[in-house]
Amino acid sequence: MITHQMEEVLEAIWTAEERGDTHREKVAAMAVLPLEQTLLDSLVDAGWILSDATHLNFTPEGRGRAREIIRRHRLAERLVMDVLGVDIQEAEDSACEFEHSLALGLADSICTLLGHPNRCPHGRAIPEGRCCQQAQSGVTAVVFPLTALSLGASGRIAYINTRNFPRIQKLSAFGVTPGVTVRLFQKSPSYVLQCEETQIALEEEIAREIFVRRAE
Repeated sequence: MITHQMEEVLEAIWTAEERGDTHREKVAAMAVLPLEQTLLDSLVDAGWILSDATHLNFTPEGRGRAREIIRRHRLAERLVMDVLGVDIQEAEDSACEFEHSLALGLADSICTLLGHPNRCPHGRAIPEGRCCQQAQSGVTAVVFPLTALSLGASGRIAYINTRNFPRIQKLSAFGVTPGVTVRLFQKSPSYVLQCEETQIALEEEIAREIFVRRAE
């Protein structure tokens, strides 16, 4: 059975490998807990890592385990930053707690919800899942920016991804709030949408912060 501590070490080895050096000191710098020998022995006994006096490396099975862990962590970062609007440090801290409770199927659901992102907020690659491969064959994101909506199409607002509260208040005054259905009429030079009985013109920067679900 894999423990949180074992997951943290596998994640640290992956991150160190991305940086080109899996020396024990480099892995220790990536980890959030001491690299105790008993912990490393557990990973060796599980068949997930190879350990010598200087370096820590994956076995093929260990690399697969680490890939799943990294995918969960970086998707959790994207979720709490993109959906909840927290800053990048809060996203990192929250993801460390959240990732351990994400099952593989739930991670795929979050990935689809976010539009199959390929980079975490720090710019590091998010390993692809099966859902990403299906998306390449035509599966679309559940929630996407207003800017991705086709002209003439309607979408129901899911959330507004901004911490600019005056902007939120202004949009609310126009009726642009979660749960409301809008229809997009124009993309240039500004985004024009119909919200109930009102037409509203928005700058692209603001339109990118409005995320919608395709209206049924």
